[in-house]
Amino acid sequence: MRKNDNNIHLKLDHRIIASIITPESRVLDLGCGEGQLLEYLVKTRGIEGYGIEINESAIYKCVEKGLSVSHEDIDSGLKDYPDHFFDYVIFNQTMQQVHNPKKAIHRALRIGKQIIVGFPNFCHIFARYQLTIRGNVPITHSLPYTWYDTPNMHFLSIKDFQSFCHHEKIRIKKITCLTQKRTVKILPNLFAYNAIFLIEKS
Repeated sequence: MRKNDNNIHLKLDHRIIASIITPESRVLDLGCGEGQLLEYLVKTRGIEGYGIEINESAIYKCVEKGLSVSHEDIDSGLKDYPDHFFDYVIFNQTMQQVHNPKKAIHRALRIGKQIIVGFPNFCHIFARYQLTIRGNVPITHSLPYTWYDTPNMHFLSIKDFQSFCHHEKIRIKKITCLTQKRTVKILPNLFAYNAIFLIEKS
């Protein structure tokens, strides 16, 4: 396994996810983009990595990095993988952009032993301020889009996802809540910009 300790420029959420992944695991990254996280995991964790991405130009960037990435739509894909084929399925900053997140998460739970879900917290205090005081749809560090230009179709909070997991009988193994530069443990639904959940079937 080739080591690379120069992770200073790696985004905080990517560093948190990388710390969860067991070396030499089989990993699927849903909505992998240009493959920054997947490449880092291959180099530092020695994983057997795969990606799914719908943007063709991003796929070309992944191929240039030597990554194995399929051109698929998360909403309609994942059917051909066997049960528990992957040790981890990563669902980072993607779930809120799919048409049916509930179905997508359950498909990921079928093919993956553990799922890493990361999403922006719509109930961050600054988002609440913009919505209630200024009367504008929030634009924050983790939600940097105007209402007419956002890829997000579902807006949720940390509490919302906890309630979802309880309702769907999904076990939450770990929660990490983040500001822009660090983790946060006090009132995360109010102060965290993003959250990362490690989940599995009950």
